[in-house]
Amino acid sequence: MITKPKQKPLRAYFSSGPCAKHPGYKLEALKNAPLGRSHRSSIGKERLQEAIVKTKNILGLPEDYLVGIVPASDTGAFEMAMWNLLGSRPVDVIYFESFGKTWADDITGQLQLNDVNLFFAGYGKLPDLNSVNFNNDVVFTWNGTTSGVKIPNGDFIPEKRSGLTLCDATSAVFAMDLPWDKLDVTTFSWQKVLGGEAAHGMLILSPRAVERLENFNPSRPIPKVFRLTKKGKLISEIFEGSTINTPSMLCTEDYLGALKWAENIGGLPALIERSMNNLEVLEKFVAEHDWINFLAKNPETRSNTSVCLTLDLEPDSVKKLVKLLAVEEAAFDIASYRDAPTGLRFWCGATVDKDDLALAMQWLDWAYHEVRK
Repeated sequence: MITKPKQKPLRAYFSSGPCAKHPGYKLEALKNAPLGRSHRSSIGKERLQEAIVKTKNILGLPEDYLVGIVPASDTGAFEMAMWNLLGSRPVDVIYFESFGKTWADDITGQLQLNDVNLFFAGYGKLPDLNSVNFNNDVVFTWNGTTSGVKIPNGDFIPEKRSGLTLCDATSAVFAMDLPWDKLDVTTFSWQKVLGGEAAHGMLILSPRAVERLENFNPSRPIPKVFRLTKKGKLISEIFEGSTINTPSMLCTEDYLGALKWAENIGGLPALIERSMNNLEVLEKFVAEHDWINFLAKNPETRSNTSVCLTLDLEPDSVKKLVKLLAVEEAAFDIASYRDAPTGLRFWCGATVDKDDLALAMQWLDWAYHEVRK
């Protein structure tokens, strides 16, 4: 019989998006947000540009890469990239979870491109990356937020390639070491690894991507909110703090606070270390309990942010377990994604404390035995 734990996590927030706020977060930090001011005022542009510069510095992006703030979270950023850039070459699409499949469906169904090759694997696995043709444009997610699988490194991407690489890295940026020189387009959202607020996307472009934008004119109409060029030239203001639509200055201030926290703890290396330490907590728990397993069996491709788990319980019992932990305020929002195999998903990004995860595991052990009664 498992005794009910007495101590609860200080922050039992394990959602995979929006993710937990960083340790020490206080609403008071937003008091200097320029509310009621235009985002095109000097102070508005200053704040937005600061967010761009800090993002670039913390991630260690190449000097000639551009960073822009765009609407509609990571989804908007990635759709913007596909609508503007795809169509001049065949496209290879890699997917191993639900969001990657969405990009594949949009490429064939919405953009209606015909020369498309699909490389896919079921939840928990990676497809054969070495079969991808980089003379084509290549579209992929780096980390499967709904499958718990990540691409371990960029070795499969050649340094010299004719096509562009378009990477949805929303649950990888700030938590994994990405090979920026091999990524031509990268997108993410504030709500993931740094626990910012939703609705704002980030678009990172290499010089090769900019060259494509200025030399390729898609035959399809581009909605205004997606347009990255004007009269054949990049709209550079997007990457200098003048966004396409109206950003929230409150959310911008929140993101700046998260970036400052990241700087204070040691930047990208510290963020990655915190995430890996969190994963180790779950790895230890799984190793010690035979009723729980990782959806991603291969440790090399196991995500260190969105960690997906399977249990030897029927789906209804899993639902009861998730609800029980929420009622006890021991772990919130840990159910697996609706399209994924039934199980659990714990966010292990840098804003989560490993001590809270360790306590949550004690509650998970108790809850499992409660629903098995």
